[in-house]
Amino acid sequence: MNIHEYQAKAILKEFGAPVSRGVAVLKVEQAEAAAKELGGPLWVVKSQIHAGGRGKGKFKEASAGDKGGVRLAKSIDEVKENVKQMLGATLVTVQTGPAGKQVNRLYIEEGADIEKEFYLSALVDRATSRVSFVVSTEGGMDIEDVAHHTPEKIKTFSVDPATGVMPHHGRTVAQALNLTGDLAKQAGKLVDILYKAFVAKDMSMLEINPLIVTKQGDLRVLDAKVSFDSNALYRHPDVFALRDETEEDAKEIEASKHDLSYVALDGDIGCMVNGAGLAMATMDIIKLYGMEPANFLDVGGGATTEKVTAAFKIITADPNVKGILVNIFGGIMRCDVIAEGVIAAVKEVGLKVPLVVRLEGTNVDLGKKIISESGLNVISADDLDDAAQKIVKAVKEV
Repeated sequence: MNIHEYQAKAILKEFGAPVSRGVAVLKVEQAEAAAKELGGPLWVVKSQIHAGGRGKGKFKEASAGDKGGVRLAKSIDEVKENVKQMLGATLVTVQTGPAGKQVNRLYIEEGADIEKEFYLSALVDRATSRVSFVVSTEGGMDIEDVAHHTPEKIKTFSVDPATGVMPHHGRTVAQALNLTGDLAKQAGKLVDILYKAFVAKDMSMLEINPLIVTKQGDLRVLDAKVSFDSNALYRHPDVFALRDETEEDAKEIEASKHDLSYVALDGDIGCMVNGAGLAMATMDIIKLYGMEPANFLDVGGGATTEKVTAAFKIITADPNVKGILVNIFGGIMRCDVIAEGVIAAVKEVGLKVPLVVRLEGTNVDLGKKIISESGLNVISADDLDDAAQKIVKAVKEV
């Protein structure tokens, strides 16, 4: 689960991280009071969306201006004007795709005198099963670009969970960022704070870009992105309460209610599969035959008829779907349950696009019999390759 910048900073502040003062704004009428509370003389008005590249982004609406999604303001009137332009407008960045995202929240923050910018992040390293830190002097840039062009400017290290952060971790960060004296001490303290917050809140990713040194000689968290392990949210009702469903795909929200693993994609062939590996293979073979999957959907190994019905409804709710491929290998999952779920869903929501079903495994003959006797216009497939070719052909013919 992702949260907004201002929410991430509030959590980090609880652990003692140095963050700037700021006020979240949800209505234009709140802008003046927020600006007065911060006092100026410099304010930063930041769009709050779950996507990076906000500063370089562009609004679709001409009325929102062309200054991007992060703007400096030197007066209260300028703050008010920026809030009026940005709130409710659609911001397009490198991470939102061409559709962009509507800005429903803004964060007005006090300005900072920046001397230097750095990059600092923490994430779960699956190779070591530890929390690892990534540090770079190239703050404000996409870390992927830095890794590609100047990998020598990136330093990584992991923390042993048995000991937690030790003094040498702080020294490693200070050395990587060329910090000495009091700034080196601040760096060590910050690493300890971030690690404690990461572990305590079951984060999966914490990115600070940029981490700055002010002209007054202080380290400060200027931006923060935080993602949480969704499997651990039951332990953190305070974190779960921060969820902003307007930032999520409605179909993904509906899928989560039925415990379905669903991710919306940009293609036109809907997929319903059991097992993550098989789902990936199904998407790959659709691409192999020249089309794009519309989703990743894993119904799991123990799906019920109701669960399969819900999955089918979610797929058909996508207006981009021009064909559906059901690919089930029945191990724990029974093919007859899948067949019953598909039939129940088709009868409820109708079938307006081609449907190819490939069943194999437990109760496969019964499953095929249920579908063949249903009277539905369903195309049967013998194996995955056959199924992919048939759904691609059917969609192209339509």
